[in-house]
Amino acid sequence: MNWLLVIAGGMVGAPLRYLTDRAVQSRHATVFPWGTFTVNVIGCLILGTLAGAAAAGAASSHLQLLLGTGLCGALTTYSTFSYETLRLAEGGARFYAAVNVIASVVAGLGAAFVGVSVAEALWV
Repeated sequence: MNWLLVIAGGMVGAPLRYLTDRAVQSRHATVFPWGTFTVNVIGCLILGTLAGAAAAGAASSHLQLLLGTGLCGALTTYSTFSYETLRLAEGGARFYAAVNVIASVVAGLGAAFVGVSVAEALWV
């Protein structure tokens, strides 16, 4: 049963990642990978909210598998982030590569913190 929840979440997260990435990137005429940045930050926000809800006892283990492992696992992408950062650096856009690393870490951690804080405000 647990693996079905992970699969169901992944079936939503993977196409959502692709469609969001394409929609966001098509609106920016820059080499910066805004699409990947966006899905990763959104995933951090969702996972932070889920972690806060779980800590408050408001999220079951099934919901954690569905949304945390399945949805967020398929929605977010460390491998694409790494590849795009490397591609930027190798292509001479070292400034954008550095901004991608720093902004992704800061925004991701910030989104996770906001998610936990929102969950605590709602369920504690």
